[in-house]
Amino acid sequence: MIMVGKIHSFFAGGTVDGPGIRYVIFLKGCPLRCLYCHNPDTWTQDNAEIYEAKDVVNEALRYKGYFKTGGGVTISGGEPLVQIDFVTEVFKLLKEQNVHTALDTSGIIFDKNNPEVVAKIDELLKYTDLVLLDIKHIDNQKHIELTSKPNVNVLAFAKYLSDNNKHMWIRHVLVPGYTLNDEYLVKTKEFIDTLKTVDKIEVLPYHTMGIVKYQNLGIPYRLDGVRTPTKEEVRHAKYLLGVIKDVA
Repeated sequence: MIMVGKIHSFFAGGTVDGPGIRYVIFLKGCPLRCLYCHNPDTWTQDNAEIYEAKDVVNEALRYKGYFKTGGGVTISGGEPLVQIDFVTEVFKLLKEQNVHTALDTSGIIFDKNNPEVVAKIDELLKYTDLVLLDIKHIDNQKHIELTSKPNVNVLAFAKYLSDNNKHMWIRHVLVPGYTLNDEYLVKTKEFIDTLKTVDKIEVLPYHTMGIVKYQNLGIPYRLDGVRTPTKEEVRHAKYLLGVIKDVA
């Protein structure tokens, strides 16, 4: 069976998508509608480029010299778990070449009560070295307001990764009026502290660089007027999340 994926784009030389310098594959399709999403053109699978898994791997291996930095290949989205069989095949082929693999995901499709989903996740994790897990909001109702979906599966996925000794980086976008809130940041830190395999916490300040895509697609930008966090606010958030030891 030939495994194909629906691709949005590729980027060689990524430095913010996991350790080292990386080759990043952006897939199409996402069940979330995050208000701050800067890639609304990945929400649907319309106009996707179709690639076989082996061809994607061969393209990535052209940049294997980058991987000497401790880098590798990251699959992002959209939401890559929408195409979990394709991601699994790509990562399996990459591991045959001893390439470090990272999955950038919200974990939203995880369902611990669905054996088929859990089996697919388990198969993927065999070939996944690192999970970059986006925790959008620790409060369930606020998560729905921010992304259109509850956070139950996301938090359960984080627990599942921890219980199965899978290394992860936690990513958290700092949005004024939503996640830029001491109470929620403290609760986020308390949840992260229950996880055993978190190697790093990344605080990502909200930005408006994706607005032009909304304009081009004719989609209303619902955070219009929301400012970016100040350096002081970002530093304070990092302090509350335990990334830094003081705010001086």
